[in-house]
Amino acid sequence: MGTTVLERPAESAAGEDERVFVTLTVADQLCGVPVQAVRDVLGEQAITRIPLAPAEIAGSLNLRGRIVTTIDLRRRLGLPDAAAGTPRMSVVAEQGSELYALLVDQVSEVLSLPANTFEHNPPTLPPEWAAHSLGIHRLADRLMVVLDVARVLALAPEG
Repeated sequence: MGTTVLERPAESAAGEDERVFVTLTVADQLCGVPVQAVRDVLGEQAITRIPLAPAEIAGSLNLRGRIVTTIDLRRRLGLPDAAAGTPRMSVVAEQGSELYALLVDQVSEVLSLPANTFEHNPPTLPPEWAAHSLGIHRLADRLMVVLDVARVLALAPEG
C-alpha cells in the first residue's frame, strides 16, 4: 500500500568508522541490510504467485509499473512461514538492472553502527543464516545479523 523512500545519509556523515543499516526483523531475529543496497521500503503489498517458481519466491509485485520478483526471506533462511494473515513488509534492492523485494516481518529503523563492533559469523550461527550473512553486530540487548543482499538474491547455488 504505502511506499517509503529512505533518506540515505551522506557518505561523509557516516564516515569511514561507521556502517549504516536498514534494520528488519525475520522470525524475531534482528537483521541489518547495508543502506546503500536498499532502494525502497514497502508496506503490505499484493503479491502475485508465480507458477512453478522455487518455494522461496513469494511471487511478484508491481512497483510503480515495474514487475519486482519477491523473495520470502523466511523461506530463504529455512524458517517456518509467517502465520496466515500476518502483514509483512518488503525491502526493495537492486541487483544488476533488476529490482527484487525481500519479504520480511517488519522494517524498523536506519541504524548507524561503529565499524569496529562488526564480527565475522560465529560458529553457532545456523548454516542457512551463515550462507546469507556477512557477519554480526552485538548490540546492547541483542545480536544483529548483517545480511549479504547479493547472496540472498543468488537463487542458484554458488559454485
